[in-house]
Amino acid sequence: MNRILSVLIAVLFVGFTANAQLTLNGVTLPAKLSFNSQTLVLNGGGIRTKFMFKLYTIGLYLPQKSTDGDAVLKADKTMAVHFEITSSMINSDNMSEAINEGFDLSTNGNTTKVRTRIDALLKAFSSEELNIGDKFDILYNPGVGVQTYKNGKLKSTLAGLDFKEALFGIWISENSVSSKLKKEMLGQ
Repeated sequence: MNRILSVLIAVLFVGFTANAQLTLNGVTLPAKLSFNSQTLVLNGGGIRTKFMFKLYTIGLYLPQKSTDGDAVLKADKTMAVHFEITSSMINSDNMSEAINEGFDLSTNGNTTKVRTRIDALLKAFSSEELNIGDKFDILYNPGVGVQTYKNGKLKSTLAGLDFKEALFGIWISENSVSSKLKKEMLGQ
């Protein structure tokens, strides 16, 4: 009887944690996000730090969980990253610099093919001041492209699976901005 009870508790615990939200650095990443009638599940999340500053909390959302970063990058499926700014150290200028650095890393310095779309994305981030608590959703929607939302408002739509691969690669490519953050987002 004790063995059956232990198994039942383990099954319930696994079921609960598989659907649990994640709270990091005072930010709650929801267990699920819905876009265009599709529900995405939280794959994993972490905190982007630089020089000991906790800059933002971020989560990766997929149709189903995956620990394979390459497969996620190449997939032509709806997916998203959701992040919230948690530091006053972030402003439009250094966010633009960080985005450029991230694209350089994720593309091994070969940003030529996606440069005009990077510039359009930077414009979306620099069009308004950035503040602690600002929330961003970067959604890849097959056939549409990458849609960037700030606090629920659409700021840009940029076409191309290649652009999605480069953008999401900032966090989950072999040359991501942080190997620790990559592992956390991939649930490794």
